[in-house]
Amino acid sequence: MAQQNKPTLLQRLTKPHLAFKEREYFVENLALLLKSAVPVGDALDSLAMTTKNSAMKKALTQMNTDIDAGYSLANALERSGLASGQTLALIRLGEASGHLVENLQLAAEQEEKQHLFRSKVRSALIYPSFVLSLTVIVGLGVAWFLLPRLADTFTQLQVKLPFVSRAMIQFGIFLKAHGIVAVPLFFLVCALLGYVLFGAPKTKVIGRRLLFALPGIGRLLKEVEIAQFGYLLGTLLDAGLSVTQAARLLAEASSAPHYRKFYSYLAQSLEDGYSFKDSLRRYENSGSLIPLAVQQMLIAGERSGSLPDVLKTIGRTYTQKSDVTTGNLEVIIEPILLVVVWIGVMLVAIAVIIPVYSLVGGLHS
Repeated sequence: MAQQNKPTLLQRLTKPHLAFKEREYFVENLALLLKSAVPVGDALDSLAMTTKNSAMKKALTQMNTDIDAGYSLANALERSGLASGQTLALIRLGEASGHLVENLQLAAEQEEKQHLFRSKVRSALIYPSFVLSLTVIVGLGVAWFLLPRLADTFTQLQVKLPFVSRAMIQFGIFLKAHGIVAVPLFFLVCALLGYVLFGAPKTKVIGRRLLFALPGIGRLLKEVEIAQFGYLLGTLLDAGLSVTQAARLLAEASSAPHYRKFYSYLAQSLEDGYSFKDSLRRYENSGSLIPLAVQQMLIAGERSGSLPDVLKTIGRTYTQKSDVTTGNLEVIIEPILLVVVWIGVMLVAIAVIIPVYSLVGGLHS
């Protein structure tokens, strides 16, 4: 029997980084194979042969080696880094209760739901990001290649330029002289800023808070978070986990720092013997995280003993709300982006067309 169950420091540092879709594929297919009475080792071999992801193939091979050495499926999965905290908890519970296949199928559903929640937020941000990036690229191209040529023409003809034209033309002259360095440096700074705000583990908290503060985007993020809260907590309770275990796993699943802090507090408060009602009342500004109507549903579900069903109802309700908000957000963002693009076009037009009209008027006079 294996003596060590926890992953080593080296294994934690080198664990594979897999997309939600790949993790969902792994858990779902493992459940199907085990349901068909395929031994765990053979199931892992089959998944390793069919996957095209080298990191997953390596992790599955290591899992098979660990299981042959006496590790449980949950411990082998934890060492591999292939599964999330919720999936590991469900597998451990399934191994202990004899419902491993059912819990694996539930874990696959959870992975799919989390992938869906994140996809909603991503789809709401991709379109405006693409349009704004394209606007910046086109604007830089016009300023770099067109405005310096016009500057030479206007200077030779001694045309008096308005302030906006002078500012735009000076920017174009700067790009002509230093653009080969300035433009790549600009995009590098943007990329670094994006990484610091949304990628770096220690600072992405700032980016998440900025997104929650944006009109429309913040509302969508809140609805997605509450939908995830209801669905994940409800299914974890239904699977047999205690409410404190489920709340801690929910804190691991959340990417919003203030919600993660709230879920951790909730787990500790419930473990200390407080009810949902008292826990929510004691947490400052809990109404800004969990709407009062949802809090009332949680309190009623706790009193009636139907908390898992109430939580799943909350999850379904807010999933529908987030769908509506996503659709409305796309409708609202489009005219805003059109205004932004129009402002950019007008700046270029003022910088170019007004001096041209002045020049033509001077020639006619």
